[in-house]
Amino acid sequence: MSETIRIAYLYEDLMNTYGDSGDVKILRYLLNKKGYEVEVENISLDDEFDTDQFDFVFFGGGQDYEQTVVAQNLPRMKEELADYIENGQPMLAICGGYQLLGTHYKMVDGTTIQGLGILPLHTVFKSDKRMIGDTKFMTEWGEVQAFENHSGQTFFDDPDKLHPLGTMIEGYGNNPVDGQEGMRYKNTVGSYAHGPILKNRNIANAFVEMILERHQTRSKRLDKAGAAS
Repeated sequence: MSETIRIAYLYEDLMNTYGDSGDVKILRYLLNKKGYEVEVENISLDDEFDTDQFDFVFFGGGQDYEQTVVAQNLPRMKEELADYIENGQPMLAICGGYQLLGTHYKMVDGTTIQGLGILPLHTVFKSDKRMIGDTKFMTEWGEVQAFENHSGQTFFDDPDKLHPLGTMIEGYGNNPVDGQEGMRYKNTVGSYAHGPILKNRNIANAFVEMILERHQTRSKRLDKAGAAS
């Protein structure tokens, strides 16, 4: 009987722009090729969420209205996600999902969308500088080619804690001035790369390794709990 990898897709019905769901489909394909079954659960408004039940968390991007709705619902997940991230478990957050892990998103009219505040970063909307087009950047896993489309500019508030996912070769990335794309903290990655980003097999393979390590650890813990009962 095949082992089952469980993926939590946060707000799939609201946060899924520019083919971000393709990231989950690619992971499913690669894990299936390795002999694993994959279950994907959509965790949406007011659904229960227990990170102990999952081997990977995915958080895609969304339009401003949907992002506002999600931001109002997210605080109930803060403790779960903060512990999951701090414990070094694998998570990928794209565009809006990436922004909402930070402290806030300041809109052009001065309105502020509160983020989870788990990671020390913030985003400012700049209506006169839309960053759109093909993008290319270098990561610790090699070169990545993708697509970006955002007016939000993200800045790190604690550069000693957060590390960029990559260094820009082409495109804008986090903002027009830093020359950096995305963020990595432990095994959590945030990025503006759509396309989806995991069409780059080097990045996809890195996440598969993280997921399998998490799965092995989680399975051993569940086996011990079962034996003890």
